[in-house]
Amino acid sequence: MGKGSSLTYCDRSDIGRRRSNNQDSRTVLPPSSPQQYRTRGWMFLVADGMGAHAAGELASAIAAERVPLVYEKTAQRSPPLALRRSIEQINGEINSKGESSPEFKGMGTTCSVLVLLPRGAILGHIGDSRIYRVRNGTIDQLSRDHSLVWELESAGGMSREEAAEAAPKNIITRSMGPHPHAEIDLEGPHPVESGDTFILCSDGLSGQASDEEIGLLASELEPRAAADAMVGLALVRGAPDNVTVIVARAGPEEVTKASTADQPWPLSDLPEEAAGPPPLPWRWLAAAGATLFGVLVLFGMLERLGETEKFICWLGIGGLALAFVGSIAAALIGFIAPSGGRLRVLVPGKLLGRGPYRSYSCRQSAALLEGILGSIEAAADGLGDADRGRSQKLMEQARQKVASGSLHEATLAAAEALAIFAKAVQLSRSDDTVTSRRLPPANPSFDPS
Repeated sequence: MGKGSSLTYCDRSDIGRRRSNNQDSRTVLPPSSPQQYRTRGWMFLVADGMGAHAAGELASAIAAERVPLVYEKTAQRSPPLALRRSIEQINGEINSKGESSPEFKGMGTTCSVLVLLPRGAILGHIGDSRIYRVRNGTIDQLSRDHSLVWELESAGGMSREEAAEAAPKNIITRSMGPHPHAEIDLEGPHPVESGDTFILCSDGLSGQASDEEIGLLASELEPRAAADAMVGLALVRGAPDNVTVIVARAGPEEVTKASTADQPWPLSDLPEEAAGPPPLPWRWLAAAGATLFGVLVLFGMLERLGETEKFICWLGIGGLALAFVGSIAAALIGFIAPSGGRLRVLVPGKLLGRGPYRSYSCRQSAALLEGILGSIEAAADGLGDADRGRSQKLMEQARQKVASGSLHEATLAAAEALAIFAKAVQLSRSDDTVTSRRLPPANPSFDPS
C-alpha cells in the first residue's frame, strides 16, 4: 500500500489584468502520515467566487477553508460520502451568510475538489472550475462544467463552438451558496498511474488556454514550472479574470493497487430507522395473537363435536398453529432487521460519475507551440526594451528548436518567455494591489516537493 509521499505539486493564483480583487481561493491538504493518506488522502481544492463587492471573495474563502476541515473529520468512514457531505454543509453555511446581510445576498462560488487515495482519485465538484488529468500525451477533463454553454452542447444539436457562440461563457447553472441545497457531482475513484498529472483551475485559465495547451505545459514541465507557465500564458492573453491553478504529479507511492482488504464505501448515511432501537413489529404480533386465540377457541369446541367435525377442527387447529409460528418468526425477523432504506455503497472496482467527459491529445507539436509563441510575441510589444529583447531571443531559440525537432527544449524556452512577461506584469502593479488569496497547508511541516 502506497504512503502518498512521492507526490509533487505547486499552486498559483493571480489577480489577472482587469480585476481589482481576487475572488479565487485554493487550498492543499497534504497527509501528515501514511495512515492519514490511507484514510483521507491528499486534498486539492479550487474555488472561484461570485458576487458583488467582497461577496464572491468571501464565499470562495469559506469554501477553501471549511470544506477541508469538515471532510477531514468524517473521511475515515467513507471519503466520497465525507466529500459530498462537506460540500453540502458548507453550501448551507455560505447560503446562510448570504441571507444574513444585503451586501452578501446571492453570493456563491464554484468548488472543485480532488482527493488522491490508495484506491484512486475521487472528485467532488460544482460549478465550472475544472479538474484535468494528463497521462501519456492525453489530457482528460474529469469534471463536467455546470455552465449554460456545456448544457447546450450536451443537449445535442450544437457543436462545442456553436454552443460557445450561442451563450455567454460566464453563465453557470450550479454553484455553492445561492440556494440552501446544492447538487454535487461525485466522480471516481479513477485509478492513478505513476506520472499522472492533475490540474485544478478556475475559468481564468481554461478560458484563456486550450485544453491541449494546458496538457502540453503540464506534461513537459515540472509542476512548479508548469503552474507558472499556465498563469503566464493567461496573462499574456489578457487575463480578464482571476487565474488560479494547482498542478499535482503522482509518483510511485500514489499508484493505485487493488487490495482484497478494500471494503465497500458507504455513499449514504445509515437509515434513520437503524439509528435507534428497532420498532416493535406490531402487525405480526397482532396476527400471532389472533391465531393463538383461534387455536384456543377450537380446542374448547372439540368435546362437543362428532368424529367428522373433530377431524375438521383438528385441521383448523393445525393451520392456525402454522400461522402462529409464521407470525412469530416474521415478528422476530422484523425486530432484528427492521424494514427501512438500504445503505448505499460503492463496491471496489466500481466508479461514480461518467468522466472523463472530454479527451484531447496534448502531445508536442509545432502548431501547438507556435500558438503559444505567437501570443507571447504579440504581447511582448508592451514590455520594456530589456525584457522585450530577452523574450525575442527566447522565441527565436524556441522556433529553432521546433525546426530541429527538439520540441521539449522549445517548450522550456517558451516557459522562460512566459515567466519574463508574468514578472513584468507583477512589477507594474502598485504595492496595494491584492494579488492572491492563499490558504496555508494544514501540515506545513510535510513538504512533498
